Amino acid sequence: MSENQKQHVDEVTDLEAKSATAARLFDVRRIIGGLFVVYGIIVTIAGITASDADLKKAQDININLWTGLGMLVLGLFFLVWLKLRPTEAPTPPAADETDSPSA
Repeated sequence: MSENQKQHVDEVTDLEAKSATAARLFDVRRIIGGLFVVYGIIVTIAGITASDADLKKAQDININLWTGLGMLVLGLFFLVWLKLRPTEAPTPPAADETDSPSA
């Protein structure tokens, strides 16, 4: 194997590693889970600090608290799912012997 071929193989390996990292980084479960956790924290805090007038408007149901907790549970579900079943990097198709140019 020539030096040029070795360099090409190293470049391909490096690009495959970067592709796998990008696939894991932009997994939809990470984005959805993160957003639900952040918004769930905000809405839960709004529910904890609700005044008596706010509760009276909602027939004494602290809807912000319950909604915030539900959002937290859903966001944590997505993040745990991501941890338990991580995405696999797409494998490139195997190059056929007939596709390579003949020298």
